[in-house]
Amino acid sequence: MVSAFLWIVALAVAAFLLYRVISSVRTYFRFRGKRLVTCPETHQTAAVEIDAKEAAREAFTHPPQMQLSQCSNWPERKDCGQQCLQEIAMRPSDCLVRNIVIDWFSDKNCVFCGRSIAEVKEWWVDHQPALLTPEKKIIPWNEFPAEKLPELFNKCEPVCWSCSVTETFRRQHPELVTDRVATPLRIRHIK
Repeated sequence: MVSAFLWIVALAVAAFLLYRVISSVRTYFRFRGKRLVTCPETHQTAAVEIDAKEAAREAFTHPPQMQLSQCSNWPERKDCGQQCLQEIAMRPSDCLVRNIVIDWFSDKNCVFCGRSIAEVKEWWVDHQPALLTPEKKIIPWNEFPAEKLPELFNKCEPVCWSCSVTETFRRQHPELVTDRVATPLRIRHIK
């Protein structure tokens, strides 16, 4: 009888601990990632990161409080009041850089081949698209500072991963590239 009671207590404790661990893990995944916010002090776009590890630790015992671990305005404004956290709380997934980039590229076609970048499956992991700058340089989007992305999206053209690799090779090694005359079977949406 005592043994059965101990088993029930042990199962209850294990279930409670499992619930708390799952809550912590979910909190970590919800708060991780770079985000773009409008800094209340400068009224400029800033790239921030929430301290996801600390939030996950807090979530184990009580509701977590968000705090920043990084900001593109630091160290100059290190002691700010972190009012930008209110913007994150109101629209947590809308300010994630990953989601902003996916949303921008989702309805775009490659400036070179004309193919829809949204058609390229799983590009977020392996084959990330790039941007064609006004100076005609092809640069992967993730090589720019995150806080500059909204401005760059207004100036740059989208380039799919395949064309990014091809055109970069063409520019770096022109002696190894043979340009052929375009024929009707080989013409794609060339601009």
